[in-house]
Amino acid sequence: MLIIGIDPGLSGSICFFSDGKIIDVIEMPTMVEGKKNKKQVNGAQIYNEIFKKVNMVENLNVKVVIEQVSAMPGQGVTSMFNFGQSFGILKGICSAMQLPMYFVRPAKWKKYFNLINSEKDASRARAIEIFPYFSDQLSKKKDSNKADAILIASFYYETYKNQD
Repeated sequence: MLIIGIDPGLSGSICFFSDGKIIDVIEMPTMVEGKKNKKQVNGAQIYNEIFKKVNMVENLNVKVVIEQVSAMPGQGVTSMFNFGQSFGILKGICSAMQLPMYFVRPAKWKKYFNLINSEKDASRARAIEIFPYFSDQLSKKKDSNKADAILIASFYYETYKNQD
C-alpha cells in the first residue's frame, strides 16, 4: 500500500510512504503569480508528483491522508484564504485522480506521537527518532513541515494498517 501523507499549505510537504518506510518526501510545489510575486501551490506539479508515484504501485492500493486544517486564531483573512485554496487544490487533484482521501486533525496525529503542546520543531525530532535513516533529509529547522507529512503518513499506517 502506498500512503501519501500531506501537510497542506504553501510551506507544507508531501510524503510517499509504503510498508512502514519513507519512499520520498517533497516540499509542496509552489509557483509565483502576479506582479507582487505571491506564491501559490502548483497544482500541475502536485499532480505530476503524485501521478509518478501512484504509477509505480502495482496493485493501485493508494491512500491519501491530508491534515484536516481549519482557520487559526490570529491568522489574516488573505493568508487563511490562500491556505484554504491550497487545501482545495489538493482535494481536487486527489478527487480527479480517484484516490481515496482520509482527513486527520492535527490534534489526533500529534496526540499519537505525544506532540500535543510541543514546539513546531518537536515533530522533526520525533520523525528523526522513528526514521533515523531519513535524518539527513530533516537536518534543517524548516524541515519540520516534511516531518509533519511523514508523521501524518506514519500515523495512518500505524493506526489503520490492520483495517485495510
